[in-house]
Amino acid sequence: MTAWWVLLSVGALLALLIHGRFSPAVLFSSWSVGYLLCGIVDEKAMLSSYSNPALITLLVLMLVSLALERSPLLDRFSDVLLKGKETLASLRLMGVTATLSAFLNNTAVVGSLLGVISRQRYIPASRLLIPLSYASILGGITTLVGTSTNLVVNSFVVDAGLPPLGMFQFALVGVPVALLCLFGLLLSARLLPKNNVQDKEVSQAYFLEAQVMVGSPLIGKSIEDNNMRSLDGLFLLEIVRQGRLITPVSPDEVLQQDDVLVFTGEVEKVQALQRFAGVQVFGAQADNLLASNLVEVVISNESELAKRTLQEVDFRTMFNAGVVGIRRGERRLTGQLGQIPLKVGDSLLLAVGADFTQHRNIDRNFHVLNGTLLRPKLSNRQSLLAFSGFGAVIGLAAFGLVPLLNGLLMLLAALLLTRILTVSELRRRFPFELMLIIGSALTVAKALEGSGAAQLVADFMRQLFDGYGVFGAFVGVYLITLILTETVTNNAAAALAFPIGLSTAQAFGAEPLPFIMAVAFGASACFMVPFGYQTHLMVYSPGRYRMVDYLKTGLPVSLLYSAGVILLVPVVFPF
Repeated sequence: MTAWWVLLSVGALLALLIHGRFSPAVLFSSWSVGYLLCGIVDEKAMLSSYSNPALITLLVLMLVSLALERSPLLDRFSDVLLKGKETLASLRLMGVTATLSAFLNNTAVVGSLLGVISRQRYIPASRLLIPLSYASILGGITTLVGTSTNLVVNSFVVDAGLPPLGMFQFALVGVPVALLCLFGLLLSARLLPKNNVQDKEVSQAYFLEAQVMVGSPLIGKSIEDNNMRSLDGLFLLEIVRQGRLITPVSPDEVLQQDDVLVFTGEVEKVQALQRFAGVQVFGAQADNLLASNLVEVVISNESELAKRTLQEVDFRTMFNAGVVGIRRGERRLTGQLGQIPLKVGDSLLLAVGADFTQHRNIDRNFHVLNGTLLRPKLSNRQSLLAFSGFGAVIGLAAFGLVPLLNGLLMLLAALLLTRILTVSELRRRFPFELMLIIGSALTVAKALEGSGAAQLVADFMRQLFDGYGVFGAFVGVYLITLILTETVTNNAAAALAFPIGLSTAQAFGAEPLPFIMAVAFGASACFMVPFGYQTHLMVYSPGRYRMVDYLKTGLPVSLLYSAGVILLVPVVFPF
């Protein structure tokens, strides 16, 4: 009976993950604590999940990546990568991205190139950013450290008492699949929108809000009397008054205190508001805003702003910056921007103060797309030390001379001693949420195994694919993982699918490795929607994409990817 209750509870967990109201960290943590309180897992098993060697390896790798992502290497190669014909430039970009993502965290690779691609004017960014994100996934599937998903699966493998996965164990399947999909991506990327790089709408697709303050001489006068009908580059689109929206705005509309005036057009021409006394742009007088730099940023997957409003977090105090506009995909958000829950991947146009770059929470919360306020890069000497050290760690681990965790810990110590990284930076950027998700997911997996719930699913899989044999069951596990990763996050998909895959292998008396690989490759097979993979969200707003852009570009890639995995895994890893 316990097995059925655990199965039902995991079904509820999956439903909540798909709904998206609560973060995966909150949900997995709550479920793991619930299983502990119900006696389904014991305290020792739960605590051991958070001390899993593969999990610790992932966390240390993420911390080491903080230094590598600050290297100026990618910026310097950007001109070489993106010049010339679009097809050749896309091929170079995807090749370099895939190669780097095989060894570096793919979020860091995309984050480093995101600003470079957004600032360049050779090729429309909308033609490059989805290929960038997909290429980072395809490179990541070729090695153990290429993506957090592979390391997450390895943590489940270690926890199950099986031999840990090797550094290049994924390569015999991952490299051919990646090459096949990169070729397919080169063709399907032609379906992406082509926005004119000279179109001002690309960089200025925002609304501007201004509030009429107490005592303003504008109060009691009409729009026409206040000379607001013919502003340089700006157009008064609507007025928000006491929660009520006035649109379109009549020239005879009389302004009142606390009215929020919503302008559209060329928001960089905010100086047009300078002549209006008693007007504030998100808490700053228009005069003060003119002295600020306008910087465009994207909310990162690590940001504490996700699912919170600007008012809730007191954005101006936190960053010494005002939000001029918000963009989500191709849509410009308007109305009361301060009350809109933000999402990972949203683009914000900020009017920043002089000490904006001094705030230590910038890197954690944002990817900077343009503006002069970019984070400091490593020097040539520091870059050489960081990359050579990382290369040495990977090489020693690949040949079995030094365990990967030991090598990463030594490298982290060296980065701290040379002050390339600081303790305060590690504290700010520590992937605490990822640790919670994976540690708690390991506990959930133990509950599935220990209660017999995973066995129930495996028995169902055996009955379902009885006529197709072990290969049919393998395909079933892969497809279940693929569906999960398109509907929830990749790491959550791996956590939910792994115990099913392992129990199914045991039910058929087959080698577990092909089923483990089905989960690992299936959890990275997110190509058709932007919400299952963090790099897709990172490029969503900068590329001004729609959902259909991911679908029409990603469907051919997903079909090629799945065909390659399903055909190659049983050959390389026999049942």
